[in-house]
Amino acid sequence: MIANKNVTQAGQAWARQVSERMDTTARTWGDKVADAVRRWNVLPLLMGFLLGRALILEELTPFAIPYFIVMFYIRRDCLLVTGLALILGAFTQSVPIGLQTILSIVLALFTCKMMERLRRKDFSRTPLLVVVTIFVSRLLYAVLTNQVNTYELIMVAVEAVLGFVLTLIFIQSLSIIHLAKPYEPLKNEEIVSLVILLASVMTGTVDWMVEGISMEHVLSRYLLLVFAFVGGGTVGAAVGVVTGLILSLANVSALLQINLLAFSGLLAGLLKEGGKVGVSAGLLIGTAILAIYGGAEETLYYSLIETSLAIVCFILTPAVLWKKVARFIPGTPENLQSHQEYMRRVRDVTAGKIQQFSDLFTQLSRSFAQTADQEEIEEQADAFLSRVSEFTCQKCWKKEQCWEKDTQATYQGMRYLMEKVYENGTLAGVTPPRDWERKCVKTEKVMTVMEQEYDRQQAFDQLKKQVKESRKLVADQLSGVSRVMSDFAREIQREGMELSFQEKQVSKALEGLGLSVRRVEIHSLEEGKVDIEISQPTCFGHDECGKIVAPMLTEILGENIVVRERQCEAQKDGSCTMCLASAKTFEIEIGVAGAAKDGKLLSGDSFRTMDLGNGKMALAISDGMGNGERAFLESQSALDMLQQLLRSGMDEKISIKTVNSILALRSTDEMFATVDLALIDLQTAHTRFIKIGSTPSFVKRKNDVITITANNLPVGILEEIEVDVVSRMLKPGDLLVMMSDGIYEAPRHIENRQAWMKRIISELETDDPQEVADLLLEKVIRQHSGKIVDDMTVLVARIDRFVPQWSAIQVHGMEKLERPRIVS
Repeated sequence: MIANKNVTQAGQAWARQVSERMDTTARTWGDKVADAVRRWNVLPLLMGFLLGRALILEELTPFAIPYFIVMFYIRRDCLLVTGLALILGAFTQSVPIGLQTILSIVLALFTCKMMERLRRKDFSRTPLLVVVTIFVSRLLYAVLTNQVNTYELIMVAVEAVLGFVLTLIFIQSLSIIHLAKPYEPLKNEEIVSLVILLASVMTGTVDWMVEGISMEHVLSRYLLLVFAFVGGGTVGAAVGVVTGLILSLANVSALLQINLLAFSGLLAGLLKEGGKVGVSAGLLIGTAILAIYGGAEETLYYSLIETSLAIVCFILTPAVLWKKVARFIPGTPENLQSHQEYMRRVRDVTAGKIQQFSDLFTQLSRSFAQTADQEEIEEQADAFLSRVSEFTCQKCWKKEQCWEKDTQATYQGMRYLMEKVYENGTLAGVTPPRDWERKCVKTEKVMTVMEQEYDRQQAFDQLKKQVKESRKLVADQLSGVSRVMSDFAREIQREGMELSFQEKQVSKALEGLGLSVRRVEIHSLEEGKVDIEISQPTCFGHDECGKIVAPMLTEILGENIVVRERQCEAQKDGSCTMCLASAKTFEIEIGVAGAAKDGKLLSGDSFRTMDLGNGKMALAISDGMGNGERAFLESQSALDMLQQLLRSGMDEKISIKTVNSILALRSTDEMFATVDLALIDLQTAHTRFIKIGSTPSFVKRKNDVITITANNLPVGILEEIEVDVVSRMLKPGDLLVMMSDGIYEAPRHIENRQAWMKRIISELETDDPQEVADLLLEKVIRQHSGKIVDDMTVLVARIDRFVPQWSAIQVHGMEKLERPRIVS
């Protein structure tokens, strides 16, 4: 069995490689042909020739002028080729029609040039321009040939109206051929316009007969096969009707072609699932039936021959051609793929721009983070001595003696005094070098100026230090922004993928359980980040999504799935839409208790529980300075800023420093707030604690109580703070207790508050977070005989392993859902 399986897999791999090689060869050959066609302007030449000889009602030629004028605005580079092709095609029909076409083209070119001088270079006046050109040129030709009569005037007016309509059609269809972007699906009217253009081109082949076989019929059926194979029955029938109508106008005796092409197009499109063979069989059956309905044996024979030739041409058509046609038809896989390719290019360009901004912020961060090196320090020392000598030696009568003849000795003596003043802060009690003192006549003045310069230098260095700290903070913030933008760029660069197979698999599994599913949309199947949306008729409160759907997805995905959100609208359309997502390994239950000083309504303490959206939960307590409304606003402001920074993806250290700098710089008053932050990873239970001026936290693990402390000043006091991070690995069942100073420092008569709090927590017999929070608050208030001496807040969280409410459903024969590979 294993050997057979390996042989089968090897055969499938070989077949896949051969198919890919053939597709690559065909694609390369098709691209070469397409390049040659574009380079030699084959398409404008062929279309111009056939439209030049196309007739309606055997005497009207309304195609040439609309085509020429529209090409004047779209493809002016091949306008000469287009004009010559139109004239050549007209002369193949008859000499008068050729002369008439020459006159019309010359007049159209003159009119277009005049409109350009009037700065009319768009399509807004093109239909009116065509009407005037056709009417004037045809009327002028009738005057020159002395054929002016009532019938001729009516036919000129009809041709002008037809030209007006054809111009509107050619503007859309020629724009699709020459200017269309590959990702844009066509509207229904655009498809009809394109088919009318192709049918108009085919009217140029009317009366082309080879051994009794009409080339017009062969080409029209070939066109029908291509569109039916690409777009199905609807498109095939529409193309058949439009093509038959246009061809019947060119040849009134061919009215039967409307019925034949419409019915054959519908039948061929309905057999699209059978591939080229099915579409060809549909056309063959349709033409045979209607030919038999015509009643002429000779017609049946030639009709089958024409259909067979069209089928042969269709089968020989390379896949590159019909795939390019399919890119324009809405709903086809090629069109969806083209749209996805365009969206991928847009996404890559957007990600590239974001990455460029990220690199810019990184470079700015590096420039701000640069510090002074040893060479700069030496330059500062030389500048110090230069300023001292400027005030002392510059006007001294021994300047030349000291700085020109004894330069080295003078410099060494001054350098010695500089080092002493930097070392002691003063030169009091310092004995200068004996040789330098013996030569210098202003020793006292030099030492006094040096002390003054040292004081000035210290003030300047303090200012530079503050600037350096500010630069470092800005560098850290820029680095954090750069990292967030880089992560975002990588996130949007992930390869989008078609998950229709998995959606069908989920629908089949749900229907196998007896559920009626309307829609399944899978947004992500990445492990740990599953996102699925399902719509079904309402269950009228029976919780089918939580009891059946989520357990079933848990079984086939191999990870816990929960209902993240649901919307039941039984009173409207009876539908229920549910959003299912990956469950985290751990879950947290929160309990909070608090009280304001003296029983007031507004407390200076604030707390926040934040779901950061990346599998992490943040718990934070902030205590504003003092009590009342101002302290409340300060603590709320600190937590609001911290929440926004953390949710944006910025590192917690940089977030804390940013909050600190904002609080320190936005007001000249002494305002600060403590921050007690715990970041819990819900997949691993790894927790990072950051304490800025806050009290210790405690972790109760069965009978043990673990203390977590860190020494940092509150935010808003200093412009630069050092942030210490304490990491701990929590376990299921652990109780995390966080509190403000009103709770921790309440027992004023107890010296070792930490030991007292550990004892209180260890003696608690409950593990319910809310009960723990209430009991701790009650015990602290009882310590002061029921008085609330400060704002008090206690936040308790219990870490539990996630257990689904409903177990997975075992369904016989259910396959595991195949997760697509994520390509970054």
